[in-house]
Amino acid sequence: MELRYLKTFKVVAEELNITKAAKQLKYTQPTITLQIQSLEKELNHTLFTRVGKKTFLTAAGRKLKSHVDNLFVLVEEIEKDMEELRGPAGNLTIAASEYYCTRHLTAILKTYKEMYPNVRLNLLPLNSVHAIQSVKDHVADIAIIASECGDINLRKNFLEEEQTLLVASSEISKGNSIQDILSRFPFISYNDDCSFSNIIEQHFKKMNCQPVSTIVCGGSDETIKRAVLNGIGYAILGENVIKNELNDQSITILQKVNEPIITSSINLKVRSEEPNIQMFNELLQNAWPLIKN
Repeated sequence: MELRYLKTFKVVAEELNITKAAKQLKYTQPTITLQIQSLEKELNHTLFTRVGKKTFLTAAGRKLKSHVDNLFVLVEEIEKDMEELRGPAGNLTIAASEYYCTRHLTAILKTYKEMYPNVRLNLLPLNSVHAIQSVKDHVADIAIIASECGDINLRKNFLEEEQTLLVASSEISKGNSIQDILSRFPFISYNDDCSFSNIIEQHFKKMNCQPVSTIVCGGSDETIKRAVLNGIGYAILGENVIKNELNDQSITILQKVNEPIITSSINLKVRSEEPNIQMFNELLQNAWPLIKN
């Protein structure tokens, strides 16, 4: 059963007039008649009947039209899906922390938009835990995370390994040992659901101590860094966040933390070959080291 014959049937069934159908399909009337006859012979049913000058669908014709209408809805979906595979288009939502959004992604998004202007980009500021969930829930297409993710349904692409550091402002570090700082000042912490929570927990476990007090500053690296600079307390931060402050010696390293920050991009495995996701992941791999440096 040829698709073009079914297309001809569909138009004739809608118009119920071979002359109009021929004009729409740009076929001759004899061609349309032959195609309808071929269908009727293959199906062993008459599809149209005439009463006077009017054409009507037979019972078989009505049933066939119902199936053909459904068939061509699927054909349109197939054509749309195949068209999308020609290149990135539509929407792409990226979930990432405030730090990644401001320090890395703005430049990468600008480049991606220049390369693929038909893609509408959305940036969703979320910590790593919530970013992972947003990908699972189909809210975000890709997430940039700084935590472990062992979900077998997610594809993980390594971007960077970053040293973590226990730090305090140089002002409170002068004349104070690590023990003095730990016993006199509060620990400036992220939220419990932040990806840093495990790193923090493991470090204090290895030190065999716990902070005397804790101030929770949400999930913002910048807020915690400012609190440290203002001499409020000490914190565990990624080296990249405080690179300038280490260079100008306004922040002092108290200890190196064994657990590094592993930055990765994630997406659902079943969506890895979608053009928007595939091209963005390729750009991330190429651009991330350049932006870091």
